[in-house]
Amino acid sequence: MGRWLVTGAAGFIGYHVARQLVSAGRKVVGVDNLNDYYSVKLKQDRLEQLRLFPEFEFRRFELADRAAVAQLFADEPWECVIHLAAQAGVRYSLQNPHAYVDSNLTAFVNLLEAARHARTPHFVYASSSSVYGANRTIPFSVRHPVDHPVSLYAATKKANELMAHTYSHLFGLPTTGLRFFTVYGPWGRPDMALYGFSERIMAGKPIDVFNYGKMRRDFTYIDDIVEVVVRVAERIPAADPEWRDEHDPGTSSAPYRIYNIGNNQPVELQRVIEILERALGRTAIKNYLPMQPGDVPETFADIDDLARDVGFRPATPIEEGIARFVDWFRQYK
Repeated sequence: MGRWLVTGAAGFIGYHVARQLVSAGRKVVGVDNLNDYYSVKLKQDRLEQLRLFPEFEFRRFELADRAAVAQLFADEPWECVIHLAAQAGVRYSLQNPHAYVDSNLTAFVNLLEAARHARTPHFVYASSSSVYGANRTIPFSVRHPVDHPVSLYAATKKANELMAHTYSHLFGLPTTGLRFFTVYGPWGRPDMALYGFSERIMAGKPIDVFNYGKMRRDFTYIDDIVEVVVRVAERIPAADPEWRDEHDPGTSSAPYRIYNIGNNQPVELQRVIEILERALGRTAIKNYLPMQPGDVPETFADIDDLARDVGFRPATPIEEGIARFVDWFRQYK
């Protein structure tokens, strides 16, 4: 078996994917620039867990460096590339747009270009449910157009999908994009709701509850996300010369696929807070606020294409997932 490249290996999803691969005996090279968007210590602690596996190798890397990325692919052929590195965060993109251009656009095209010259067998990358933006048709389907993003972060993720399709069409590079829906679980990011809420609740500080707690999110547990990523990575898309439906953005004549990865069961934020309060054994002090710019009122994934093609549907109940997160949170903190 050749080696797998996992970008963003010190990040939340990247850490779990890399760990699953090395646990199964895969040889993985993980790259990350360890930026300080959130706690570098948390990223380093994830890496310490991965370094327990002899099959794992870490390289600190800046993917926006074109020459360095080209060299990374020239040094050895990758059996599969799982690109999970990105500048995350909807709200942060309103204040720091250039960080998203460098990490989500420049780095992405550097990797695509390197992968096509190296004839990489499969390029899997993280997209986001945020691409659905102002869409009102629920549940969100990969068959729906995504032409109205409401944040720069969402726009960069849609751009990634368009760039990937171009490379699949022009150069036959097999690409698969994964639209993640509100991922949560152990080793999660401090800037996401569960982690931030838990810290503040345990400290007796108020939590900001946007849209007065009425937002609904398709919370998806990390183990389900990892299961899908690995299954998809091993299923290389093929070109379809018979394709004729140009009105269906979820399909293509190129070796290109897009999937939603969600729990298919949206939960209201107020309900999530109640479950978290019970798990922590504390009552939150709630500061109710209107919805912030860039947010959407609801996310809800149609996962029929995913279930059909990879034979798996995320289904971890929110009560079980939050309990596991809190167990980890108490131990880690």
